Amino acid sequence: NAALKDKVNRELEDKVQERTFEIQAQKEHIEKQNKEIKYSFDYAKKIQNTVLPGDEVFETLFGEHFIFFKPRDIVSGDFYWISQSDQRIVLTAADCTGHGVPGSLMSMLGITMLHEIVNEKGVMNSGEILNKLRLSIARTLKQEGRIGEQKDGIDMALIIYDTQTRILEFSGANNPIYIVRNGEMLEYKGNNMPVAYYEKMSDFTSYTIEMKQGDRVYMFTDGFPDQFGGPQGKKFKYRPFKDLLLEIHERPMEEQHRILSLIFEEWKGDLSQIDDVLVIGLRL
Repeated sequence: NAALKDKVNRELEDKVQERTFEIQAQKEHIEKQNKEIKYSFDYAKKIQNTVLPGDEVFETLFGEHFIFFKPRDIVSGDFYWISQSDQRIVLTAADCTGHGVPGSLMSMLGITMLHEIVNEKGVMNSGEILNKLRLSIARTLKQEGRIGEQKDGIDMALIIYDTQTRILEFSGANNPIYIVRNGEMLEYKGNNMPVAYYEKMSDFTSYTIEMKQGDRVYMFTDGFPDQFGGPQGKKFKYRPFKDLLLEIHERPMEEQHRILSLIFEEWKGDLSQIDDVLVIGLRL
């Protein structure tokens, strides 16, 4: 009886040890996979950061500015892009469908297409750039308005600023721009449609604005106003976002960046960040 008991115990111990080895092997395999995934993400982030224009480009072209860019995941569906042709500067703040990997793939597509439209084809009208971008996206993603097809696209604000005439041209796809002049907030709304195949498609409107010395221009995606937080866990919303920018607009751009970052973190608190965040401020 004692011998049988010993045999059963030994068999149990062997099984437990075998299972422990299996679990350890699985754990090591998962850790290795996680490491590889993390490496892939980090490398993708490196590529995305290389494609996004550096601070020194903004410094050269605009002088005083800030870029508050906070991806929700390692890589981002929000992007910004800048280009110069003679005295004209093209700048966009854009939000692609989704975030993380799908969003970042769309953003790379958007950047490539903008480069082709503006730098290679020389299109220099804000509405026309968005029209051509929409055509390229619909063609590439095979969007034809069929039921159940992917509705991927881009919400964006795009400006063309002429540094000699101080004329700013603006077109928007669901996203506006704010201009603060003499303590007053001006909002230019753009069109209520994305840069994608859409049931009610028309040409994008180009707005021409005469800029004054010291005007502040703000371009952004919906990540900041849509963030949940505060005492009741509600959205930040556009009205308070607009008021915040108006309140801080006279401060140096670097300080505005710091304040926005601080307020965003305070508002979010312990809640998760729900979307990529992008806010660009320029002093013209």
